[in-house]
Amino acid sequence: MFSVLSYGRLVTRAVIGGLSQTDSRDYSLVTARCGFGKDFRKGILKKGMCYGDDACFIARHRSADVLGVADGVGGWRDYGVDPSQFSGTLMKTCERLVKEGRFVPSNPVGVLTSSYYELLQNKVPLLGSSTACIVVLDRQSHRLHTANLGDSGFLVVRGGEVVHHSDEQQHYFNTPFQLSIAPPEAEGAVLSDSPDAADSSSFDVQLGDIILTATDGLFDNMPEHMILQELKKLKKTNYESIQQTARSIAEQAHVLAYDPNYMSPFAQFACDNGLNVRGNDYHFFMRVEIGDKAEVVLISVHWLHSCPASGRMTPREE
Repeated sequence: MFSVLSYGRLVTRAVIGGLSQTDSRDYSLVTARCGFGKDFRKGILKKGMCYGDDACFIARHRSADVLGVADGVGGWRDYGVDPSQFSGTLMKTCERLVKEGRFVPSNPVGVLTSSYYELLQNKVPLLGSSTACIVVLDRQSHRLHTANLGDSGFLVVRGGEVVHHSDEQQHYFNTPFQLSIAPPEAEGAVLSDSPDAADSSSFDVQLGDIILTATDGLFDNMPEHMILQELKKLKKTNYESIQQTARSIAEQAHVLAYDPNYMSPFAQFACDNGLNVRGNDYHFFMRVEIGDKAEVVLISVHWLHSCPASGRMTPREE
């Protein structure tokens, strides 16, 4: 079986602005992205918003904005398979389906299902596995619909507090739920979950809500209270302020991943499962699991605001 332990960071944040149950105006997204390699030098995003084994997409349709993140299972690299191909293609397919209008805003599981089955039907098998999280903002009903499979996930922050969050799905320690495609000779030996196994939820959003979606690289290294501390520093909703906040969160998660004396949420989870990974033991454990794979960080930030019906703002990115 394969399990995922990717310490790349893929963070997507959205600040909801101008929402009310009686407001019928259109909305648009100002987007900021940044990427870091292992040595903190700015990286170059692969085509299709991929970085390392992580991938994301942002798509807008007539009545909904859809965000997605996915984390390719690194264990496939031992078999000569690039893990980023699966997660990247999964997200690209989701994006295309949304732009073509082949989805229902209230059913994000359907987006994930349709994308996965397209991959299954490829004439040339695309081998790999990935976790995934899909978040749909219905601009007409002002409701958020989510689907999360595995240990990627989302937070919704309101007034400095987490009001909604995804629940991590694990079969057992360090083995999250995941979509997989295996070669015929390995079918049944590779862990694979159905898209229908994704945990789904729907709830209203309010003016000023912050939506954060991320792969496990964030949640493994930063507990909610540390993420909230950074989000509370966001006093303005302009591009520069959101970019700075997202960058700060990613940098902290990156640094903490290599701190041998830090008891991260992942380290605590390991201890709860009978593994002593504190201090130097923790550092050794992290290096064994990560191997020589470069630490990567990918940030994508979205501020939702009202815009004139005659146009929409162009996303900005770094």
